[in-house]
Amino acid sequence: MRLFIGILFVVVAIFVGVALVPPYWANYQFEDAIKTEALMATNSTKTEDAIRDSVYKRAQDFGVPLEKEKIKVTHLGANGSGSVTIEAPYSVTVNIPGYPIVLHFDPMTTNKGVF
Repeated sequence: MRLFIGILFVVVAIFVGVALVPPYWANYQFEDAIKTEALMATNSTKTEDAIRDSVYKRAQDFGVPLEKEKIKVTHLGANGSGSVTIEAPYSVTVNIPGYPIVLHFDPMTTNKGVF
């Protein structure tokens, strides 16, 4: 009986892990992408709308269910001496039989210019 319960526990843990790892991995990649975007945008002449479009495209590339209207981009100061802040909150619902889980992610980054 203990062996059966142990095997059942391992199977359930693997099932839950397989369901939860992809959203966390996509969030990790998306956060890295917006950090890179903020770094590049600080030293470029991109408008806030162009940055928002780029962030939205990256979200689609990673399968992140993000609405374009929820992406908040703030570009302050001149090129190279200002700062860029990107906020992109979203939620993912993971359907585990009998227990749906809503994961809330709030990726945000700020990059300040060198001057």
